[in-house]
Amino acid sequence: EKFKTLKNEGNDFVKKGEYEEAVNKYSECMKLNTEECTIYTNRALCYLKLYKYEEAKQDCDHVLQIEDSNIKAFYRRALAYKGLQVRKKSVAGI
Repeated sequence: EKFKTLKNEGNDFVKKGEYEEAVNKYSECMKLNTEECTIYTNRALCYLKLYKYEEAKQDCDHVLQIEDSNIKAFYRRALAYKGLQVRKKSVAGI
């Protein structure tokens, strides 16, 4: 029950564009249930919005270990890789 409440609070924060707060709620959810893939893909979305590409990739990798055909995880991991590539280029001054 607490899990569902935290997840809904996280979703509400996402709708408001408050991604840091949403990450905190989803992280609390993970303490209660580590097997719920939705929480990881939701948190990955928040990390992407916060330009935390490495964290987003890790969450997606975790989901794909549990559920190897999760489309959202594949898509968001691709976005994370793209973000990491862009960051590398800008750091290299290209």
